[in-house]
Amino acid sequence: MALLLRVHVSPKLIRKIQLSTVPESVKQLQDELQAKLGLEGDFAIQYEDPDFGNALCNLMDINELPAGRAVLHLIWEENASASPPQTPSDHSAISSIDTASVSSASSFSPSSSTHTYMRSTSQWPNPFPIPIFSYDVELKLRKGNEVYEKAGANLSVTRDIKMEILDKLAQEMFAIKAYPDKNEITSVAQELVSKHPCLKEPGNGTGYDGWATSIKFKLGNYRSKLSQAGYSEVAVNRKRRGEEDDSGSNRFSLKKPKRGEVNFIPDAPENYNDESLENERCILEDEMKKRDKNMALITQKMDITFSLRRKEVVEMQPLVKEMQLRWPALFLKEQICAEFSRITTKDLMGTFMTGLDTYSLRLIKLYRVRKAAFRNDMDSLLQKFDEQVSNIVQHRRTISLEGLPIFVCDDETKLFLTCLDTDPVERVTRGVTVGILTVLEDYVGPNSQSTVINTAIVLEEDIILDDLPDLPTAFAYLFGLLYGLNMEFPKELKYTFEAVQHIFMELTSTCSQRIRSFKTKLLTKV
Repeated sequence: MALLLRVHVSPKLIRKIQLSTVPESVKQLQDELQAKLGLEGDFAIQYEDPDFGNALCNLMDINELPAGRAVLHLIWEENASASPPQTPSDHSAISSIDTASVSSASSFSPSSSTHTYMRSTSQWPNPFPIPIFSYDVELKLRKGNEVYEKAGANLSVTRDIKMEILDKLAQEMFAIKAYPDKNEITSVAQELVSKHPCLKEPGNGTGYDGWATSIKFKLGNYRSKLSQAGYSEVAVNRKRRGEEDDSGSNRFSLKKPKRGEVNFIPDAPENYNDESLENERCILEDEMKKRDKNMALITQKMDITFSLRRKEVVEMQPLVKEMQLRWPALFLKEQICAEFSRITTKDLMGTFMTGLDTYSLRLIKLYRVRKAAFRNDMDSLLQKFDEQVSNIVQHRRTISLEGLPIFVCDDETKLFLTCLDTDPVERVTRGVTVGILTVLEDYVGPNSQSTVINTAIVLEEDIILDDLPDLPTAFAYLFGLLYGLNMEFPKELKYTFEAVQHIFMELTSTCSQRIRSFKTKLLTKV
C-alpha cells in the first residue's frame, strides 16, 4: 500500500514525498527519508495524530502512522553532524532538492555545495493532500465542520478565508506541477470539500465546481506573479504585446510540459546565473575532449548546468547537431539516463524494461488474435518469433516493440530501418527524423540467419549513438533522447511513442482515444 507523506524537515523546508510501500519499521522509514530527501545527521520523527486533533506524538511504532497519508515533523539532535537543508525564502513555495551528483545511470546523491530548485514528484497525488491553513482559518473551518455535521449549515466564507485557502492551494499545486490539467484541478477542489464539508457549495451540483473555477484562476494569477519574478518555467511563456514570431504572426505557442516532464525548465542553481553556468558548460565541453575523461566531473557539471540546458532546448529548439557541439556529454549513455531522470524523476532503463516485460506476453498474444486485421507484416513478424529457439525473453521484447507501430496503425518503416554492412548509411538515413537502424552482415551462409552487426539511433538524418546491444535498449535510449532534446514525437509515429509513454513508462495520466482503446484491449483477457 502506498504512503503519501508531508515532511516538515525544518521551519523553512516542507517536502512532499510518496513511498510505494509502508516501511516495516521506524528505522526503515528514517532511512527512506534520508535517501529521498538527501538528509544527513540524526533526527527523531513525530507525526500528527488525528485522534488528538493532529497533536504531535513521537513515532515509536510504524503501525501508529495514519493509513494512506501522514504529516511528519523531523526533530533534529543538537549534536547532529549536519543541519537540515534550508530553502531560500523567495522559493519557499517551490519544492526543492539538492543538486544531484549522479553516481549511476539512474540514481542521485545530494551535493552539499549547490542547491537547485526541482520538483521531485512524478505523479499527481491521489488523493491530493490539502495543506494546513493559518491557525485562525483552521479554527473557523473546524467550527464550521462541526456545525455542518450537526445542522447541515454551510460556512459563510469571507474574502479573507477564501484568499487564504486559494493561496495555499496554489502554492501546493505549483510545487507539484506548474500547469495542472482540468481533472487534476477538479481533484483538488473535490478533496478540499471532502476534508472540509462546510465549504460545500449549496445546490444540486457537485458542491465544488465553484471552488475548481476559483482554483484555476488563482493558479493562473500565481503563475503570473512567478513569471514577473523571473521563474523560468512560466517566464518562458511571457510574450510582449505586439511581439511577432519569425513568420510575422502574433500567434503564441505556450511552452509547457505535455509528456510527463516533472522538471520542464527549472530555475538556475543557487548562486549561479547564465554567465556562470556558461563557464561551467565550457569546462564540461573541454573535459569531453580528453581521452581519459573524468566521469565524476562530467556528472557534476551536467547536474549544475541542467537549467541552462533545458532553457536552451525549450526556448531555442536547436538542431541535434548544434546540441552535439555544445553539449556532447548529453549523448553519453549514462547521461541520457541521468537527464531523463532529472526531467521526469524516473529511471529510464529500469522503468522501460520493466514495463516492456510486464506487457510483452500480452502484446504478442494480442498480435496473434488480431493479426488478420493487419497486413502481412504482422504475420511475418510472429513467424520470425516462432522460429527462435534461444534467448526467448530478448526476442519477445524485440517482437513486442516491432509489432507496436503496426498494431496502432503507425508507419513502422519510418522507425525501424535495416541495411547491410556494405550499404551506404547516408542513403538509409536520408530524410529520417527519428529511427533505429539495424545493420546486418552482407554475407549469409546457407541455412543461416542474418547476423546483426550494429544497432544505432538516428536523429535528424545522423547516427547519434551506435554499438548498442539490441533493439529494445536502442528504443529506450531513443525515448530518453527525445525527452532530453525536447523533440516532438514524429507525426507518423506519435501513437507508438504515446503508447510507450502512457502504458510502459506511466508518465501521463491521459492519452488519446486510440491509445486508450489499445490499453483496454491489452488489459482485457484475450
